[in-house]
Amino acid sequence: MLTKRIIPCLDVKDGRVVKGVNFVNLRDAGDPVELARVYDREGADELVFLDISASVEGRATMVEVVRKTAAEITIPFTVGGGIASTDDMKRLLRAGADKIGINTAAVRNPRLVAEGAEKFGSQCMVVAIDARFNPEWGEWEVVTHGGRNPTGLRALEWAREVERLGAGEILLTSMDADGTKDGFDLPLTKAVSDALSIPVIASGGAGAPEHFYDVFTEGKADAGLAATIFHYKELTIDGVKNYVRQRGVPIR
Repeated sequence: MLTKRIIPCLDVKDGRVVKGVNFVNLRDAGDPVELARVYDREGADELVFLDISASVEGRATMVEVVRKTAAEITIPFTVGGGIASTDDMKRLLRAGADKIGINTAAVRNPRLVAEGAEKFGSQCMVVAIDARFNPEWGEWEVVTHGGRNPTGLRALEWAREVERLGAGEILLTSMDADGTKDGFDLPLTKAVSDALSIPVIASGGAGAPEHFYDVFTEGKADAGLAATIFHYKELTIDGVKNYVRQRGVPIR
């Protein structure tokens, strides 16, 4: 078993970390560079930054945030949100991002995954998949825009497709579990992990250390991602790592 990773996620809007539910009722959660520095010191294995600013000004702010963060931390970080071209990817990689996350842009233009992988390498390409269970199908459907827009894509088929196109990693969010703190979506995570040979980062539903243990063992995830529970100190990274380590799961 490869060593597992714990990854905090920072939603960044206009240069500040915010937290809400599906980008509604946003609360300020601090300065992204400072939070990144804290998580680096506390033993996070990686970071994910999601730019939720819709404006061109937001893009420019994000490049500056990435540049400042890269100067302060030693762990890898992925930047996603609003990336629609390889030029967007290049700007963020040059500013210091280690990986690029794409979601809606990949659904709209799957070729972008292949173009990014060809230009920058598969290790740079993280495809984010937001999925919700579709009872009519008896399986999961890819959704966008915080779960509001169904795409008609079957999540397992889409995950296999983006792996074929050159994605190096999947960031898998269960919209059914997101925000519940009742645990990760184990059936979804296991189904995607079993279908792929690339790493899967599980997201959505973390609320207790045992949830990370469950998603690593039952869900077969390579990493567990969370936001609110770490930002507001409901759990510590060290506490989660110690819990899963004591139960025999190898962790970085």
